[in-house]
Amino acid sequence: MTDNSKKAVVLYSGGLDSTTCLAIARAEGFTPYAMSFAYGQRHSVELDKAAYYAPRQGVAEHQVVRIDLRQIGGSALTSDIEVPKGREIDETIPVTYVPARNTIFLSFALGWAEVLGSFDIFIGVNALDYSGYPDCRPEYIAAFETMANLATRAGVEGSGRYRIHTPLIDLSKADIIRRGLELGVDYALTHSCYDPTPAGLACGTCDSCRLRLKGFAEAGAEDPVEYCKG
Repeated sequence: MTDNSKKAVVLYSGGLDSTTCLAIARAEGFTPYAMSFAYGQRHSVELDKAAYYAPRQGVAEHQVVRIDLRQIGGSALTSDIEVPKGREIDETIPVTYVPARNTIFLSFALGWAEVLGSFDIFIGVNALDYSGYPDCRPEYIAAFETMANLATRAGVEGSGRYRIHTPLIDLSKADIIRRGLELGVDYALTHSCYDPTPAGLACGTCDSCRLRLKGFAEAGAEDPVEYCKG
């Protein structure tokens, strides 16, 4: 049974990882307060998935924060830089990295947590099957958690300690999918593609699509989302 007094802010994009993270937060007894971002991303179809799925996952409130990172640019997700397709995925930082994105997102989540009286924030970062993003590493999360407890009223007054939960950080994509399926996640209601068609179909060849497809194959499950044929 969920303890309604145990609130957690969950960063929720509408993608595979964040949707699984949301389900895990609920399974751990938290009442989730979901926070999504319309930041000018080319794959904004993920927000439609988030809006549809959130109320079906026991979310107490779903905030969509609007901040236009296209004004900064510097990423294939927020500018006219071409999204890489079919590349060999390694640990180099790709052009789909959005400068300071997780720092911005976690800062908003921390502010909302302060207002809600919550000391728990969930983020679906992954340091194993990922595309080389520096703000998905355990040392980054630890540093942000330290900062959160230095920069907040509750942290200074000692009335509570903030914790950044990263339940997926050491899991393979296949293990994430297995965990989500165990918790009843409907992956048909998620979106992962960085460069979808105008109709919202996944391209199948960007880093995110390839990691997702590889994960489903290794998990022995079928990916229920539709991919474009061309």
